[in-house]
Amino acid sequence: MTSTPTTAAPTSAPTTAPAWSFRHHWVAHVAAHATMRPEATALRFTGRTTTWRELADRSFSLAAALRERGVGAGDRVALLTLNHPYFLEAVLAANALGAIAVPLSFRLAPPELDHILGDAGPSAVLVDAPLVPLLAAVPDVAARVPTRVVIGERPEGSDLEEYEDLVAGHEPLEPDDVPEDATALLMYTSGTTGRPKGAMLSHRNMQVQALTCIRAMNMVDESDVGFLTAPFFHIAGLGSIVANLVVGVPTVIHPLGAFDPAAVLDAYEREGATIVFNVPQQWQLICAQPDAAQRDLRLRIISWGAAPASDALLRRMGETFPDALNVAVFGQTETSPITCVLRGEESLRKLGSVGRPVPTVQYRVVDAAMQDVPVGDVGEIVYRGPNVMQGYWNRPEATAAAFDGGWFHSGDLVRQDEEGFVWVVDRAKDMIISGGENVYCAEVENAVAGHPSVVEVAVIGRADDRWGEVPVAVVSLAPGAESLGVEELSDFLRDRLASFKHPKALTLVEALPRNAGGKVAKGVLRTADTEALSAG
Repeated sequence: MTSTPTTAAPTSAPTTAPAWSFRHHWVAHVAAHATMRPEATALRFTGRTTTWRELADRSFSLAAALRERGVGAGDRVALLTLNHPYFLEAVLAANALGAIAVPLSFRLAPPELDHILGDAGPSAVLVDAPLVPLLAAVPDVAARVPTRVVIGERPEGSDLEEYEDLVAGHEPLEPDDVPEDATALLMYTSGTTGRPKGAMLSHRNMQVQALTCIRAMNMVDESDVGFLTAPFFHIAGLGSIVANLVVGVPTVIHPLGAFDPAAVLDAYEREGATIVFNVPQQWQLICAQPDAAQRDLRLRIISWGAAPASDALLRRMGETFPDALNVAVFGQTETSPITCVLRGEESLRKLGSVGRPVPTVQYRVVDAAMQDVPVGDVGEIVYRGPNVMQGYWNRPEATAAAFDGGWFHSGDLVRQDEEGFVWVVDRAKDMIISGGENVYCAEVENAVAGHPSVVEVAVIGRADDRWGEVPVAVVSLAPGAESLGVEELSDFLRDRLASFKHPKALTLVEALPRNAGGKVAKGVLRTADTEALSAG
């Protein structure tokens, strides 16, 4: 008798991999590193190491605590913090639930934070202990944000929950299956109206940013050590770290505070940093250190952006760090942010250029009618592609205007040469870049106009050796007002604007010059300011 083969019944039900593990965003990448290299270094901060396992476990424990408090997909989680690993844990925790992280600048004044919190409508806010008074100065914040968590020691008498209690009191959860096109971040950036707008950046946006960095920085193995000095509330911060999270290389987070070039060089040397980013004025300070060239450094990439770098500085960087590749990056918050890269071998040959557009973005240089301009002519550079934001939070009109004609309008007026290199010649948006921070003239003008001695005001940028540019106010005084000084104006603005936005000089005029259309002729003001500086 011939027996018929049989198949043994399975001893357990079939299983499938969790859906989130197929996703291509930083939550999934951190979880993968926690599985494959659990004891490897993910982050370093003031000499303390966070492994990939610790980063994942702490992030997903915090996510469990936030879920218990009602935070879910699409909700906003605001972060008012300095730079440290807790910030990144909180971003990952929010994103693991499908919630949106909203970094807040601690440099803002309470009215500015009030507007952003009112616009974003967060379900939770995490705040560093030293910044609790700033948050408390926002009207009705306790009533408006149900979950409020302090990172560090809770102030006496406060009803804030403690961060470490939330992490320790919950087991890590399984991340949700969050699509790549879900919004990961709301990054607030001011506009020409003076009101900050939240740029909605998706997980896909940030993954394309990672790809751009990996290509620009030649990140082809795991031997690199990233080093972060940019604040996390600025897109340069998260934009710098996302590639490290994808590749799985460690990141050293440098504490924020007054920039100390000697301390930064000490940290580069101590931590073995290989990829670093600074704004040009920070590179000036670093290169001015007498022992910079003699340090035992591993620097492979020295990157810069957010403001122009001079010929002299580029040469000085090359002389000080001859073994490092100089890479300039250019972009804006709405493009996640990098759109153009200028590599070291081209920086002097193409002096003043912001480089070529990266391969992951489509771009055109167009006139006001959205017609392409000839090579060498000035036009606005417009973009589309997976790096471009989804739109502005709660701003359908502003979003429609930004994407008029199906392309994102950068506001940058540029010219391009035959080799594809781009030069920025002006900004259609009236903006000053001071120390790497965007200062929008309309916002400053609105605040200055509130002074009782001011009838009208125009704010322009003035070149500055240290900060790149600084804001200057040109003011017409009200009848009966005898004078107004820059110190008095700064005192008036202290509770209305962040200090880096305060005008650093003040010019009094009888009336502002205007063109035939009635608009203030800022070109006339800039010329007069330049001539006055040259004469004086």
